[in-house]
Amino acid sequence: MPDKTQFNVYLPPELVRAVKHRCIDEGVSLSAFVERILTDYLAEVEEK
Repeated sequence: MPDKTQFNVYLPPELVRAVKHRCIDEGVSLSAFVERILTDYLAEVEEK
Protein backbone atom coordinates (compact mmCIF):
# COMPACT_ATOMS: atom_id res chain seq x y z
CA MET A 1 0.00 0.00 0.00
CA PRO A 2 1.41 3.42 -0.90
CA ASP A 3 1.91 5.99 1.82
CA LYS A 4 -1.21 7.87 2.78
CA THR A 5 -1.68 11.24 4.47
CA GLN A 6 -4.65 12.16 6.60
CA PHE A 7 -6.75 14.93 5.05
CA ASN A 8 -9.45 16.54 7.20
CA VAL A 9 -12.25 18.54 5.64
CA TYR A 10 -15.43 20.09 6.99
CA LEU A 11 -18.60 19.28 5.08
CA PRO A 12 -22.33 19.68 5.69
CA PRO A 13 -23.71 16.77 7.75
CA GLU A 14 -26.24 15.79 5.07
CA LEU A 15 -23.46 15.48 2.47
CA VAL A 16 -21.37 13.32 4.82
CA ARG A 17 -24.40 11.07 5.44
CA ALA A 18 -25.09 10.73 1.71
CA VAL A 19 -21.45 9.90 0.95
CA LYS A 20 -21.27 7.31 3.75
CA HIS A 21 -24.45 5.64 2.46
CA ARG A 22 -23.03 5.58 -1.08
CA CYS A 23 -19.85 3.94 0.24
CA ILE A 24 -21.92 1.26 1.96
CA ASP A 25 -23.96 0.71 -1.23
CA GLU A 26 -20.77 0.36 -3.30
CA GLY A 27 -18.95 -1.71 -0.68
CA VAL A 28 -15.95 0.62 -0.51
CA SER A 29 -14.27 2.52 2.30
CA LEU A 30 -14.79 6.24 2.67
CA SER A 31 -11.10 6.80 1.93
CA ALA A 32 -11.21 4.73 -1.26
CA PHE A 33 -14.37 6.49 -2.41
CA VAL A 34 -13.01 10.00 -1.84
CA GLU A 35 -9.70 9.06 -3.47
CA ARG A 36 -11.52 7.78 -6.56
CA ILE A 37 -13.77 10.84 -6.80
CA LEU A 38 -10.88 13.30 -6.46
CA THR A 39 -8.66 11.38 -8.88
CA ASP A 40 -11.46 11.23 -11.46
CA TYR A 41 -12.19 14.93 -11.04
CA LEU A 42 -8.56 15.96 -11.46
CA ALA A 43 -8.19 13.76 -14.55
CA GLU A 44 -11.32 15.35 -16.05
CA VAL A 45 -10.12 18.89 -15.35
CA GLU A 46 -6.69 18.18 -16.86
CA GLU A 47 -8.34 16.96 -20.08
CA LYS A 48 -9.92 20.37 -20.68
